[in-house]
Amino acid sequence: MSTMAAAPIAVPGLRRNMVTICAMTATIMQALDTTIANVALPYMQGSLSASQDQINWVLTSYIVAAAIMTAPVGWIANRFGRKRIFIICSGGFTIASVMCGLAQDINQMVLFRLLQGVFGAALVPLSQAVMLDSYALHERAKAMSIWGMGVMMGPIMGPSLGAWLTETYSWHWVFFVNIPFGIVTVAGLLVFMDETKKNLDLRFDWFGFAALAVGIGSLQIALDRGEQQGWLESNEIIIEFIIAAAGFYYFFAHSFTTSKPFIQFAIFKDKNFVGGCVFMSVMGLVLYSTMALSSPYLQNVIGYPIITAGLLLATRGSGTFVAMMLVGRMMRYIEARTLIVSGLSLTGLSLFYMTGWTDQTGVPEIVTISIVQGFGFGLVFVPLSTVAFLTLPNHLRTDGTSMLTLLRNVASSVGISMVIAQLTEGGRRIYAILSEHINPFNNALQMPDVRRLIDLNSDGGRALADAVVGIQAQIIAFSQDYQLVMFFILGSIPLAIMIGSTKATLRAQSADAAAEHAVID
Repeated sequence: MSTMAAAPIAVPGLRRNMVTICAMTATIMQALDTTIANVALPYMQGSLSASQDQINWVLTSYIVAAAIMTAPVGWIANRFGRKRIFIICSGGFTIASVMCGLAQDINQMVLFRLLQGVFGAALVPLSQAVMLDSYALHERAKAMSIWGMGVMMGPIMGPSLGAWLTETYSWHWVFFVNIPFGIVTVAGLLVFMDETKKNLDLRFDWFGFAALAVGIGSLQIALDRGEQQGWLESNEIIIEFIIAAAGFYYFFAHSFTTSKPFIQFAIFKDKNFVGGCVFMSVMGLVLYSTMALSSPYLQNVIGYPIITAGLLLATRGSGTFVAMMLVGRMMRYIEARTLIVSGLSLTGLSLFYMTGWTDQTGVPEIVTISIVQGFGFGLVFVPLSTVAFLTLPNHLRTDGTSMLTLLRNVASSVGISMVIAQLTEGGRRIYAILSEHINPFNNALQMPDVRRLIDLNSDGGRALADAVVGIQAQIIAFSQDYQLVMFFILGSIPLAIMIGSTKATLRAQSADAAAEHAVID
């Protein structure tokens, strides 16, 4: 009974609605910042007089800090109270955002982005935990639909919003945009949120946290800087991977031999939660890797300006929005695993069509495929978020949300690094293969129509041939990347057998809730 008392279900009404709004604004604020600053980096670089390597730390510092501080969110919330930590982190994130917008040099910017990551790490797991506690089990699908819109729409809309703010105003507004979200979140939480029960007897496992922080931090730095440094050709990246492996080794060795480990491994005894972790990692990898590919494809291959590319990418968000509006009701009648398999299949199908994209692909096809892909993401995310906590005890909920967020973030970093490395290496390899055929002995180049356009005896003709080969090499490299992600999705579909039946459980909970209300009446 004490477990249930620690996390009461909020009664429907004004208080629950306001808490829901606050959870959403916190989620949107953090989710936006994962991608919104990317498009403003070139503008920041000139304004802050930073080198290319220095400006990249604006992204790296945030990613590393957020990854490290996501892991202890469960312990901190259980020890000091979820409301207090939620308010502190929301306020701290807002203040850090303002300081980023006011930064005068690269050192200040990196420091303030580091603070942003520290405070922002808790926002998504805490908002999800608050949403789960605010709705009864039979309403969880609806709650996760609402919450999922912020998690999914933030990264998708971030580049478009960042491009518009930077072009219309300045890069400073990429950070100032968080101010209204932060004010609403802090004020609403102060007034409407109830505090959870604090466990003052909890002791912090400093060694476990330090080992995990070293492992995650080194891994994130290696993944973020690997492309710039040449991966395993760089001593820096090799050292970072070795440090990461050592950190994870000491973390697991310590955790399995101590009585009170830093991570409550009891969460992994729940079959549904483990299934949720697996598919959340898949979603993190697929969502962010496709985002990392789509924007440069539209800009560099087809040649759209950044704002037009952002608008085209935003159509994927419309598909996600529609799916999330529908899937909450669909879960009452369709098994969650069926929806997850359907969503993954749609996403795989969209990637199959994207493997055939060229520099001549038209807007209607791009919009159609983007909407289908977004719809597939929506079909997966809501059932997945619901299933992961379907049978997890309440006292493990905050630990579960922080672990789910951590896995999604790490998987997204792995996915982005994987596809960008494959794109760069594949582009070079394919360019070398294609360029071998650009010679006077190629009969295709001797045709009259071709010779009028590409005269290999002139500098202009050779430059044009080089440009054509470069574009074709990029198109093929992108196609291979999309194919790689498609195979990864298709390979994960059979793992849906890990997910148990949800329809019967949700219906039983609905019946119990109806009976309880009848007794009260």
